[in-house]
Amino acid sequence: MTPNRFVITCVLVGSSIVGLSGQRQHTTFETPSGSARDNETTKLVRLLGRNAIWKHVATIPADWQTFHTQGLVKIGDTFFVSAVEVLTNRVFTGIVTDALYDFSIDRSPGTGRAWLFKFDGSGHLLGQIELTDGAKYHPGGIDYDGEYIWVPVAEYRPNSASNIYRVDPATLTAELMFTEKDHIGGIVHNQHRGTFHGVSWGSRRLYTWNATHSGDSTKVVSSDWTPNRAFYIDYQDCHYQGVELMLCGGVVGYSTPLGGIALGGLELVNLRTAQPDHQVPVNLFIDEGNGPNPGLALTHNAFWIEPLGNGKLRGYFMTESDNQSDLIVYDITPWVNR
Repeated sequence: MTPNRFVITCVLVGSSIVGLSGQRQHTTFETPSGSARDNETTKLVRLLGRNAIWKHVATIPADWQTFHTQGLVKIGDTFFVSAVEVLTNRVFTGIVTDALYDFSIDRSPGTGRAWLFKFDGSGHLLGQIELTDGAKYHPGGIDYDGEYIWVPVAEYRPNSASNIYRVDPATLTAELMFTEKDHIGGIVHNQHRGTFHGVSWGSRRLYTWNATHSGDSTKVVSSDWTPNRAFYIDYQDCHYQGVELMLCGGVVGYSTPLGGIALGGLELVNLRTAQPDHQVPVNLFIDEGNGPNPGLALTHNAFWIEPLGNGKLRGYFMTESDNQSDLIVYDITPWVNR
């Protein structure tokens, strides 16, 4: 005997489901594939597009001089931001480099100081550590692997040299872990493969460092790079997400007949292929008191993004203007989850 079979037909409308009863039920969308490599952050990032809804939540002034901010992480309710303090400007030599296939040095090193600041959600400074090493005074994008904050500190010029530090977030104790003969502007720790991944000046080279791990020690045994095949933005700050994925924020300035404009964006990079899986333009700019500055995109410098619940993300941004930065907070909703 064949049992009776009932079929219920539903029509999907926006972010709601309409059934035969005519009642509308809200649903939150996730990525169509439901990839096992995604975490909650990357699932939502994959849904973002030009129609994403960005809602400004707060602008929190920092109560110390932040200098030129570079990378941001949030651990619990505490924030850490890297920043470069420039003391003497660099001087260009007239040499031209593409910062990709050509490793020429095109400017003097200048002088400065490398900082990692620790602060709370009200913008109050809790601690700091200086990571300057001679001409290496430019910290880049930073990341947290659940135990340490990883901070690259480079000469402030392409094709130069860098130190890679790990910092204990509780004590702000720093250890030099390895060096690289290039400007490394951001680094993440691939916790699933044990490798490290970084970006060069303008993120034109994507680096992979293979390492051996013994107890609490880490030793890099090989270094390799491949050209970045994405060009519309340069990555400024990157964070490890999911399984072998890297979420980067960045910017590139473009000239137009009506003046310059900064194009900001977010990119989800597949570390297995060294190519972006998803690209999101961010058409938001910093207001320096005279309205939004088209040359200063929200993603110009440091950022951190985390799930908020209800199909939304919360983003934190620290883009410096005149050596001072606010913590700017946005709620980000994919259009389908509105």
